[in-house]
Amino acid sequence: MKQRLERLYLPEFVYGGIDGSVTTFAVVAGAIGASLSAGIVLILGFANLFADGFSMALSNYLSVKSQGDLHRYHRDKNKNTEAKHPFKTGLATFLSFVVIGFIPLVSFVLALFFSSLEPYKLTISIVFTGLAFLFVGAVKGKIVKKHPFYAAIETLIIGGIAASLAFAVGYFLRGLAG
Repeated sequence: MKQRLERLYLPEFVYGGIDGSVTTFAVVAGAIGASLSAGIVLILGFANLFADGFSMALSNYLSVKSQGDLHRYHRDKNKNTEAKHPFKTGLATFLSFVVIGFIPLVSFVLALFFSSLEPYKLTISIVFTGLAFLFVGAVKGKIVKKHPFYAAIETLIIGGIAASLAFAVGYFLRGLAG
């Protein structure tokens, strides 16, 4: 049962988790690059977290539902695949996106309550997000029988490139923020 769940929902966990942490950190990095306030970072971060997570979940739901409809239409009885439940795949995507995508915002939320963290919130966000990338990559590697270290490093590099790009865009467009 556990192996079946891992196999069926690993793509949703990996896709949702990586995209949640990358896009949320990209919003954080872009806002910081543009020298926006911590409050604006949180507003943009949470708006991204829930809107993008919900959008991805609905897209995944529709994709899996369409795939099932297509198989039924063609009456593909010989296809040796396990059917995914559209609602469950959408939910897995959303939960993974929101839970792991929240990690880049943790330091900004904590800084609201612990002022001593204020000067370190970006550094903490970078470290926590990097750890999230490593975690998702390692889990992916373990489940698909690849070396967890290499899968983790691959995910960290890809996420780091996306975050760096977002920071650079925010930095170069910072004058637009007024």
